[in-house]
Amino acid sequence: MKTADTDIRRFVEGVWKVESPRVIAGLVRLTHDVSLAEDLAQDALLTALETWPRQGVPDNPGAWLMTTAKRRAVDRWRHEKLAAEKHQSLAHEQDETLMPDIERVLETDVGDDLLRLMLIACHPVLPPESRIALTLKLLGGLSTGEIARAFLVPEPTIAQRIVRAKRKLAEADVAFEFPDENALPERIDSVLDVLYLIFNEGYTATRGEDWLRPALCDEAIRLARMLAELVPDESEPQALCALMQLQASRNRARVNEHGEPVLLDRQNRALWDQLLIRRGLNALERARRAAIEPGPYLLQAEIAACHARAQRAEDTDWRRIVMLYTLLAQMTRSPVVELNRAVAVSMAHGPEAALPLVVALNERAELASYHLLPSVHGDLLFRLGRHEEAAEQFTRAAGMTENAHERAFLERRAAACRKRESS
Repeated sequence: MKTADTDIRRFVEGVWKVESPRVIAGLVRLTHDVSLAEDLAQDALLTALETWPRQGVPDNPGAWLMTTAKRRAVDRWRHEKLAAEKHQSLAHEQDETLMPDIERVLETDVGDDLLRLMLIACHPVLPPESRIALTLKLLGGLSTGEIARAFLVPEPTIAQRIVRAKRKLAEADVAFEFPDENALPERIDSVLDVLYLIFNEGYTATRGEDWLRPALCDEAIRLARMLAELVPDESEPQALCALMQLQASRNRARVNEHGEPVLLDRQNRALWDQLLIRRGLNALERARRAAIEPGPYLLQAEIAACHARAQRAEDTDWRRIVMLYTLLAQMTRSPVVELNRAVAVSMAHGPEAALPLVVALNERAELASYHLLPSVHGDLLFRLGRHEEAAEQFTRAAGMTENAHERAFLERRAAACRKRESS
């Protein structure tokens, strides 16, 4: 019996992971209160944990959770109305005309609700770290502890970010409806940026012992697919799906058996996930069809596609990648994009062509603590045979990163340069 209860509990938790965003989204639409929506959804989850082991799992678990949660909301409103009538102080907000009709409330508009929740969780009024935490909590179905472990920060820190985010939304009187057509693109862009930040933390962890955190990559891809389905005529959500899937296709080849990084040109491409590549290329084609003109994620997806299509490292179309990075740099004015462009120039035209570009980037204050700048600088110097200078740059880069595997990798490169210099 205990085994069966445990199995059902695990099943409920799995259903919750998938369905909680939809449940919370529907409740936010009704209550205009993120915290209340979460509480009502949690009530539905607890009810499922109590009743499903006794009564069996319903045919449509997601719909059961949604209906249960919305009935709790209606019960709460009725209770408040009765209490107000008893004290003869029915507030305007609790007027009969504002009481929801039970049948209307139990109808679901899942697509619109989910998009609305994404726009709320990633509202520009919130700082980026709060958007990330709130998105993973509301849309990722992750607990506060899971988010804290994913980003290697104390659980109370994540809890405070989530609480402050909800408070900020309330203080800013954020509308719980769709923004008008002029504001919608900015809000969608905010969602895309948050999802890509989540993906990047999984793709190359900024700190800790692990080089990769695949679960974060998977979560970001899942949410991006959800967004792309909700706004199918928008190019950039499709492009972000393409970009993340094409990049994630390399994950198995990006580390060796010891968890150490493997550079792109040395990866075993037989390990690349062909299913993710096909899905990424299909999403890229959808993004192209929807684009009036290419956006930043579409250009990045085109770059990722150049790598995905190359059967061997030497088959990579680096000249096309340089062209794409040039367009992206003109669009974004980002020094990180300029650094990536310099790498592409070095592969297309040689390290001597790229070195002046990287040296110039050392003057950019935005890259003062960006460890990949001295890492790229060191690689160019190494390829030019300037091993002592390369070792200095690799050592500098190692001192900047908080990721243990990446630090060790850079230290090994510095040691190899010194060994060559002394031989």
